[in-house]
Amino acid sequence: MSKKTLPLADVLGHEASDKRIDILRRIGQAGSISEAARGAGVSYKAAWQALETLANLAGTPLVEKAVGGSGGGGAVLTPAGQRVLQAADELARARQDVLARLGSSGDAAGRPGMAALALRTSMRNQFPCTVGALSPHTGLVRVKLLLADGGTLYSRITRESVQLLGLEPGLPVLALCKATAVQVAQRVAPSPTRNVLAGVVTRASRAAAGGEVGLRLPGGVQLVGFAGAGHGLKTGQNAMACVDEAGVVIAASG
Repeated sequence: MSKKTLPLADVLGHEASDKRIDILRRIGQAGSISEAARGAGVSYKAAWQALETLANLAGTPLVEKAVGGSGGGGAVLTPAGQRVLQAADELARARQDVLARLGSSGDAAGRPGMAALALRTSMRNQFPCTVGALSPHTGLVRVKLLLADGGTLYSRITRESVQLLGLEPGLPVLALCKATAVQVAQRVAPSPTRNVLAGVVTRASRAAAGGEVGLRLPGGVQLVGFAGAGHGLKTGQNAMACVDEAGVVIAASG
């Protein structure tokens, strides 16, 4: 590892990493990735995905193979993996202290808006919502997301992601998508793989080649997307936006 310090802020900067940290902790306790996966309630593949993601964020392996022993070997945490768990424990204690002081009288402690404070992303569209339903869909899982205004958004993700995020009906989450993944036009044809949302134009680029457009959805939610050349959209006009279900990312708080 070329870096002198372990980038703990990158590894632990998102509440959605909690399931991955749980898997890492179980490996340290059981000395086995398969045992850790079973204990965490995820598949072996999902456990490996969690470890790979954490290792990429840390820039160094957090787990290594243990050779020998009565069981024929297993897995142990590297010094970096042990430091990640230590930092996770200290951050959890600090977080609980802050929430106890700031959220004891309201519902802020469990809301996705609180988790968004630690979320750094280039995705400009971020919507608090609730998981409505989960259903298998062409080898993936189609997640129905209920927006606060009563609207519906769909996301298609892997089964491993569902397990690692701990998704279930009623769970508060954040739905995110890149502005460049959202197409805005006066009318959008329906499609079984795309979300289509209607709203009112709040701003629109006047560039001949098209450009950025802002939409206000029912309930006041703001959406940013892009329209093509000659879109003809004006402020105050009704318009429609579409984004592929695979382009909707889900973030869950711990």
